[in-house]
Amino acid sequence: MASEMSSPTLDAVQCPVCLKDFTPGTINRHLDVCLLKSVADSSPSTTEESEPPLKKYRISATAEAEPPSTTASSPSSVAGAASSVFSLFQTNKSKLLAPGERNGFLSSKLSPVNKGVKRNLLGEAEPGPAAGTEDMKSPGLSGNALKTSTDLSPRTLLTSNKPLAEILRPNTLEEYFGQSKVVGQQTLLRSLLDSQDIPSLILWGPPGCGKTTLAHIIASSSKKKGTARFVSLSATSTSTNEVREVIKQAQNELRLCKRRTILFIDEIHRFNKSQQDTFLPHVECGTLTLIGATTENPSFQVNAALLSRCRVLVLEKLSVEAMGSILDRAVATLGIKVLGQDQTIPKEQPQSDEPKIFIEQKALDTVAYLCDGDARAGINSLQLAVQAQLSSARPDPSGQGGSQEILVKEDHIKEGLQRSHILYDRAGEEHYNCISALHKSMRGSDENAALYWLGRMLEGGEDPLYVARRLVRFASEDVGMADSAALPQAVSAFQACHFIGMPECEVIMAQCVIYLARAPKSVDVYKAYANVKACLRNHKGPLPSVPLHLRNAPTRLMKQLGYAKGYKYNPSFSGPVEQKYLPDELQGINFFTWTPSDL
Repeated sequence: MASEMSSPTLDAVQCPVCLKDFTPGTINRHLDVCLLKSVADSSPSTTEESEPPLKKYRISATAEAEPPSTTASSPSSVAGAASSVFSLFQTNKSKLLAPGERNGFLSSKLSPVNKGVKRNLLGEAEPGPAAGTEDMKSPGLSGNALKTSTDLSPRTLLTSNKPLAEILRPNTLEEYFGQSKVVGQQTLLRSLLDSQDIPSLILWGPPGCGKTTLAHIIASSSKKKGTARFVSLSATSTSTNEVREVIKQAQNELRLCKRRTILFIDEIHRFNKSQQDTFLPHVECGTLTLIGATTENPSFQVNAALLSRCRVLVLEKLSVEAMGSILDRAVATLGIKVLGQDQTIPKEQPQSDEPKIFIEQKALDTVAYLCDGDARAGINSLQLAVQAQLSSARPDPSGQGGSQEILVKEDHIKEGLQRSHILYDRAGEEHYNCISALHKSMRGSDENAALYWLGRMLEGGEDPLYVARRLVRFASEDVGMADSAALPQAVSAFQACHFIGMPECEVIMAQCVIYLARAPKSVDVYKAYANVKACLRNHKGPLPSVPLHLRNAPTRLMKQLGYAKGYKYNPSFSGPVEQKYLPDELQGINFFTWTPSDL
């Protein structure tokens, strides 16, 4: 071993702490020994390295004054040592944090509770409480979150500073409901998860559908073998310099520890195009596995170059059945009893100081229906309703002991979960989806569907003048000459909306939508003009000149050149006039029946 460390080879890797050289097969175990001082816990080996001198740590004056045995046995001392030593990996020494501070995106910070992943001689992570949760820095997303929730009382969980949806966030795919098309048993992503080969992903879906949860489940599954670390950032509060810092650490991690880095970017559409370009070379070469979450259409909000390097997974809004499963898991974790149709509270319950909480099945069904497929809103609304009943409960004045019985009813849920808004984005994809649905519903003469999509847009905050302009267009494009009153009806509706505004103009809009849906349809005008444009675009050579007899002749020179010569003034004749109005090259063409292939 001495000769191994004294004579570096071409494949030797230098320890950043003691500056000695080791082979790639032994550097991981040496790092555990050198950084964490856990030689006693490591597997015995004939090539066991000696412990680095204490002076190499240079933690602080207090730590150096303590005996080596105290430093090795105290978890807080080990955490402080690891935090100081790990700063050697950081490139920007001016931004080092104190041992007690939380670094939101650096995963090398250790704490007394989480001492990191221990590696065996092969560099693989040994099973333990820290495996799979080492690098999760988002609050409430660690692997111990659910375990902690089962150990605490319902009152403690419901009154915690963290939202209940954050505490109960699932950690395995078995607890993940509602996206069977993406992570089902026979899907591509499920097979990639099983093989520990995760590509770069863009998770696209509405709020509360499980994008962030799925990203952390993917990270947890990939880290079970100790081959990946997980870093979570939010594009709303992260600068480009912080992203570059994570990339540098990912390069060091891959070079020294042979571990990949999974970088999760929440709300990735908040990054502009130049910021998104930062990821391109590192995703391309495999330094990072990027997982981005967005509620916006990636086709418009994500750089095309980055989009080509990632696989887009579309997550749908959660169904009522999926929401029911999520709520059942929540009440089971909290120890809340669900009452059946009889609505009676069982009396045979063990004595406890904690209140007994019951909830009606109708109340859970109401949450599942009113949360609009948003699991976060549903669970937090359940927490709000239960919290309100806990706060209003009065202690037993008799002091006879026993626990109180609290019943959460459907009315309590409706009071806490009021649908005050409709999921609608005036500047996003939902804007175009709804106006397209309105247009097609009127075209299909379905007045009920047309009214529904009109209500979705107006109640979601859409500008009524935008909808009115689309109705004017529809009056000519789809009704046309089949009902000559359709266009004046649409123009009048636009003017009325401009005069009085919302909410009074909503009835006027509804009247115009119903009229256009019931009106006979004709696209002759639309098709004829489209054929004219096609004829002009596809004409070979210069466009034909206007016939001389159709030209005006305001001057003597024009008359001498033959302008207006031979023109027949139609009002001067009592019958039809035989006269050509198209150029000679287009004689006989009928744009109502003509197709571009006839040219």
